[in-house]
Amino acid sequence: MKTFNDENFLLQTPTAERLYHDHAAKMPIIDYHCHLNPALVAADHRFRSIAEIWLDGDHYKWRAMRTNGVAERYCTGDASDWEKFEKWAETVPYTMRNPLYHWTHLELKTAFGVDTLLKPSTAREIYDHCNALIQQPEYSARGLMRRYNVEVVCTTDDPVDSLEHHIKCKDDGFECKVLPTWRPDKAMAVENPAAFKAYIDLLAEVSGVEIRSFTTLIDALLVRHRYFESVGCRLSDHGIEEFYAEDYTQNEIEQIFTKVYGGTPLTDEEIRKYKSAMLVEFGIMDHATSWTQQFHFGVIRNNNSRKMASIGVDTGFDSIGDFTLAKNMAKYLDRLDKQGKLTKTILYNLNPRDNEMVATMIGNFQDGEIAGKIQFGSGWWFLDQKDGMERQMNALSLLGLLSRFVGMLTDSRSFLSYPRHEYFRRTLCNLIGNDIEAGLLPASEIDFIGQMVENISYNNAKEYFKF
Repeated sequence: MKTFNDENFLLQTPTAERLYHDHAAKMPIIDYHCHLNPALVAADHRFRSIAEIWLDGDHYKWRAMRTNGVAERYCTGDASDWEKFEKWAETVPYTMRNPLYHWTHLELKTAFGVDTLLKPSTAREIYDHCNALIQQPEYSARGLMRRYNVEVVCTTDDPVDSLEHHIKCKDDGFECKVLPTWRPDKAMAVENPAAFKAYIDLLAEVSGVEIRSFTTLIDALLVRHRYFESVGCRLSDHGIEEFYAEDYTQNEIEQIFTKVYGGTPLTDEEIRKYKSAMLVEFGIMDHATSWTQQFHFGVIRNNNSRKMASIGVDTGFDSIGDFTLAKNMAKYLDRLDKQGKLTKTILYNLNPRDNEMVATMIGNFQDGEIAGKIQFGSGWWFLDQKDGMERQMNALSLLGLLSRFVGMLTDSRSFLSYPRHEYFRRTLCNLIGNDIEAGLLPASEIDFIGQMVENISYNNAKEYFKF
């Protein structure tokens, strides 16, 4: 019988153990997509308790707590740190077979040396132990990044952001690169004319460009795009429900911009045409700077309107969507490819039914010049767990080249989420190790396979993003 969360956790064969311990475990972390607050890194924030670092902003845990009958006061409300932690400890035993059970105990073990299972009877002991350690300097924001051997993090930033915190990290000589990622979703959000106009006016102020047309909007975004590049940005990211690839003319888009900026709601057709045009313009910008564009798609956000009104966005009320994606995705990528403007691209699907579709789509636009130019992104959000990761890697292996995969990211707001890289690497090594033990891959090629594991864990991302 295997032991839970020991040194060979998730590793089912001797070959899997060898691949992980000799190859994957030693590699640094490149976290090329996350939602860390760069201000906390710049200030080298000292956390007041395990509850702050673990529960503030973690909608994964909030969803589980609500499902377990925990009142909102202990999730996003005004309960004390201990009360929130206590309610989480009460919930943890009920998360068995949910990835939260694995992540919780990996984080306790790797950050705080805690091997004890978290449950009501151990909650106070673990809470006090972790809080005592958190008072030490090495448990600051930067200290935790050092602890996990993090080499690069890419945060998620709006074009109007000052990026002052990224600049401070560099000026301080912090050895971990803290780089911005261009996330221009608000420039596409034309569903609410008043909110859109307010954002465009702010963009005009920050860029120094008077925006009175679609053309001048692009001019303003280009100013900010160049600024992001000067601060070290190498990636963009777009959070979209689906791909937009409507046919349009430049005159139509100018008229649509004038209409929505003037406060008139758009039709569904006009919204789709505007978003189609924006995605093309963003793709052209990214190609000019050799950035990688990322697309996270397939989510239905803020489904609970009552909770949306009371506690806001990003609080745990999102779900997998069932959009029809393939034709518009292909049309969008082809539109850029025909112009010679298709940059490196990573596609992250939220619905697992789309795995094989995405795995075949990326093969349509590989150019033979950049290895793995178009990437099938790692299991995202609801899929960044053992089963989701295995299904993503199996689809990629069968229909593409797993060996050219750029690997894992945290997609997290927490400084304790880096064990997700370990979780991924253990899952990867187990998948490949099982194949070797079953005779599906040659044991004689173990050295090459070990290098492949190191590449997926770190080297591929290092080369792909040019960090």
